[in-house]
Amino acid sequence: MYLVQLLLPVYDASGTPFPRARFDAVRRALADQFGGVTAYMRAPAQGLWEDDAGHMERDEVLLFEVMVEALDHGWWAAYRQSLEADFAQDEILVRASPVERL
Repeated sequence: MYLVQLLLPVYDASGTPFPRARFDAVRRALADQFGGVTAYMRAPAQGLWEDDAGHMERDEVLLFEVMVEALDHGWWAAYRQSLEADFAQDEILVRASPVERL
């Protein structure tokens, strides 16, 4: 079993928050596809990293998670590309980790 996590930006490049409806659509799509989703919507996580030019960049992200039995890499790649277009991002981080139910 795998835990798949998607980190979606709260703001666009100009600093304008994305509308709540955009995140609701992601939540619905994941719930429809996988039968459930956990969305951490109340307190955005804050990311901080150094870009290629050595400048510190910052963003706020919302975390969406689903658990899947097997990874369909093609489906996830296509969905990530769709999210990158919807959120006008160069890259949306989608990551998967093996998990064990206890």
